[in-house]
Amino acid sequence: MDEKKKTETGFGSDALKDPRRIVFITKKTSAKVKGDVGRQAMSYPKLILREAIVLEILTILMVVVALFWDAPLEQLANPLLTPNPAKAPWYFLGLQELLHYFPPIVAGVLIPGLVIVALIVIPYFHVNVEGAPLWANSSLRRLGMFSVVVVVLLIFFGIYQAWTIFIPTLVMAGVAGTTYFLPGQGGRFGTYLRARPLSWWIMTWFIIVAIILTEIGTHFRGPGWSWVWPWR
Repeated sequence: MDEKKKTETGFGSDALKDPRRIVFITKKTSAKVKGDVGRQAMSYPKLILREAIVLEILTILMVVVALFWDAPLEQLANPLLTPNPAKAPWYFLGLQELLHYFPPIVAGVLIPGLVIVALIVIPYFHVNVEGAPLWANSSLRRLGMFSVVVVVLLIFFGIYQAWTIFIPTLVMAGVAGTTYFLPGQGGRFGTYLRARPLSWWIMTWFIIVAIILTEIGTHFRGPGWSWVWPWR
């Protein structure tokens, strides 16, 4: 028979030293494990003062720039004369460029709505929490799903002749697909791309498309939203 082991009672929070633990909980107490607290810094003055200094420097810099360079303003607005083309502010030009290709309900409601819904849904679901590479374990099934989604998007953009989106999508999909066939030691850059998760590829594609659409709407669109080379 096993010998009875004597158990001594005491106070402690080291579970490795005392693996067998008994917690006595009364009406006025609760079980509590206190761990090591890392280094902490107070928001004030550690952070607030630095933010105030950066704000003052930025304000001074903007005032100096305004003194030496005029803002690119046009003549006084005439409510009886609409400029051609009537361009939105630069941060809306990407959306205005989408309106050139897609119906208003698609470019103005559906696409922005899907982006907003995605931003709302992501925090409540385990979307790529581990940040695993896109081609983790070289999954053929994942490659097939990726290819189907890309083909559907390319067909959709091709139907509406949205070549300014079609081309960067094709390039990004080609680069992402190429990393699937790269060897394990495919150079520093190849290893970096192969280790990127799906969220990185989607966000990079989104940023590239947004920059291209904004740039085209700013410098390559003339009267009637027709294509105009900027040096003409």
